Amino acid sequence: MIVLGSTSEVAQAFVEKVLQEGERFEKIYLLSSNKETTERFARHIDVKFLQHAEVIELDLMKEIDYNSLENIHSNVLFCAIGYLGDDTEVGLYDHKNTEKIIDVNYSKLIPVLNHFVQKFESKRSGTIIGLSSVAGERGRQSNFIYGSAKAAFTAYLSGLRNYLFDKKVHVLTIKPGFMATKMTEGLPLNAKLTASPKQAAACIFKAYKNKKDVAYVLPVWGVIMLIIKNIPERIFKKLKL
Repeated sequence: MIVLGSTSEVAQAFVEKVLQEGERFEKIYLLSSNKETTERFARHIDVKFLQHAEVIELDLMKEIDYNSLENIHSNVLFCAIGYLGDDTEVGLYDHKNTEKIIDVNYSKLIPVLNHFVQKFESKRSGTIIGLSSVAGERGRQSNFIYGSAKAAFTAYLSGLRNYLFDKKVHVLTIKPGFMATKMTEGLPLNAKLTASPKQAAACIFKAYKNKKDVAYVLPVWGVIMLIIKNIPERIFKKLKL
């Protein structure tokens, strides 16, 4: 199993869920820009589940050494890499902030994913799971830089699913709504619309086993986004969303 963004609470909860359900892997590759934190998680799953893991440093904001990734092979890839950034008026005009949101969520992520996609295509088997966001379904003033990057990522996963279908590779797009994680800490989230990492992991595992194409972490978000997407633009542009 390959995990991109291994410090993500959702990624770690999913790894634990998979192992709790009895699945085992020759090795779990934990890729992260924070090697120290990831190594603690590697030791945790080794002690709790007797599952061997290898930690590999991967920082999208630095030059990628693809040679270091060449010998990594797996049947499951879970991508939880993401960066919320700052979409307020301050962050909107901060060029570095904008570049990082786009780079981490899309432009520098896709070449890394394609590196592994080629391996899945060659084997003609496996599952690729990508965490996108409901923010990518329609641009809203509160987070449209982040949302535009996630919209691009969602489109990438959709096209990838289409491309890999006859190669027998399953591609699953996960669309979380509000998540109770470090990334959203301090934000005023509606508790009824917010999922914990453990809840998210259970949903993702079910979608993975059922070979779903797209899944919302909380089903209510499917209804919410259907409504938001169908509001006429002449009305939508006046709303504070």
